[in-house]
Amino acid sequence: MNLKNKLSLEGLVKKKSEIKKIFFFRICGTGMGAAACLLREKGYEVEGADLNFFPPMSDYLEKTNIKLYSLKDLDWDYLKTFDLIVVGNVVPRMSDDARKIEEIGVPFCSFPAVLGAFVLHDLNVVGIAGTHGKTTTTYFMSQIFDSLDAEPGYFIGGVIDGIPSSKLGKGRYFFIESDEYDSSYFEKFSKFRSYTINHLVMTSLEFDHADIFDSIEDIKNEFSAILKNFMGTIIAHSGYEAITQLSKSFDTKAWYFYGENSENGPRIEKSEKEGTTFLIRLEGEWQKFETNVVGAHNILNLSTCILFAQLEGFEIDKIKKAVRKLKFVKRRQELRGFYRTAPVIDDFAHHPRSVSCTINAVKTSYPDKEVVVIFEPNSATARSDIFQKEFSKALSEADNVIIAKPVRDTTVKGASNLDYQKISEDLKAQGRGGEISETLEELRNNIDKSIGKNSLILILSNGTCLDLWKSDFVKELTPVIET
Repeated sequence: MNLKNKLSLEGLVKKKSEIKKIFFFRICGTGMGAAACLLREKGYEVEGADLNFFPPMSDYLEKTNIKLYSLKDLDWDYLKTFDLIVVGNVVPRMSDDARKIEEIGVPFCSFPAVLGAFVLHDLNVVGIAGTHGKTTTTYFMSQIFDSLDAEPGYFIGGVIDGIPSSKLGKGRYFFIESDEYDSSYFEKFSKFRSYTINHLVMTSLEFDHADIFDSIEDIKNEFSAILKNFMGTIIAHSGYEAITQLSKSFDTKAWYFYGENSENGPRIEKSEKEGTTFLIRLEGEWQKFETNVVGAHNILNLSTCILFAQLEGFEIDKIKKAVRKLKFVKRRQELRGFYRTAPVIDDFAHHPRSVSCTINAVKTSYPDKEVVVIFEPNSATARSDIFQKEFSKALSEADNVIIAKPVRDTTVKGASNLDYQKISEDLKAQGRGGEISETLEELRNNIDKSIGKNSLILILSNGTCLDLWKSDFVKELTPVIET
């Protein structure tokens, strides 16, 4: 690697006044796209390129008026007119793109570094971290604090219907999804290590991202790196052993715990399709909250927001009002339409725990429906056999399952591919379907054979699900009528 033009967080801070024009290389990732829009809002001249532009991020970028280019048509000499190139973490280390970026002579960096240096450096930053729930919790935080008239800024790694995925805000809070995945091919450490985080939320912590981490200890080390000198509030789920271990290692910090077995709750009193009633203990007293949010995992995410708002001195009655009606980002229990008469729910879930939680949340919202799950294990970890037994168990909670077998093998070192046939056999033994689809045509046929008058289709994938979301299937959906 030729990294003489790479700028670290510290280097960016020093050169901040010299940089005006910024080019985002592989801009269509959710984090890259949101970062580009945030820097444009800060007044920088921003353009970008990518190999493909897929919804929902492509639709979002088009509305921002950021000039976009296809990589196959990109004039590399044109990039020399920019002061900085921000490189997405999808760019491989040994690729031609990496080589050209290194040799073109323009300073380059990762998007977490440029965010840390140009946006977060002078803000009161609340980092939302953990294996699950980061995107949802960050969006909940932004909505609640907006309702509390705090005028927050935010950075969300997902697309939100009708509003931008990132915003500077005018108040004293900035909420940022703080991802543990690595930053780029030249910065092999977690994105959140480039952020200046004043307060931290840890929604969960278990093994994932086996393509970059060898064990849960590796992930804990990333958190340890920021906790060493951390001075703010830490709100953490007590139900995860890795979080408990970190709290013991850094027991001088201000930890506030929540969870199903925590003395602070939450405790769900009633859960139905219209919403949830639950209790949280605040200042030694149990307080009742009502929300339209459904699903135990979502109530846990919401609890972090309530705890943080209370710790920051907001009145409990005002917090109760702020949580009553909340929205989700796209691809989080998103009703996309109706296929024939079946509701079609799109969700990003690709880890066994997320799969299980999402299935159960949808069952609560649609108690009279037969849930037909279409599951595409798209991430490197999901495509491996690391969670072989866990996926079989999680998927068995559906009424019927169709497995969309990805084309790619896993890239996790030392792991084999997920045994799709074994999962299929496990599911069929329980009467849960378990048909395997290897092509879009097979998937469409299996969907048609699996649904009935009382079915609901739940699509679980962090990709396109064998290109289902790029096919005529989308055109065949009856749209949702907003009420």
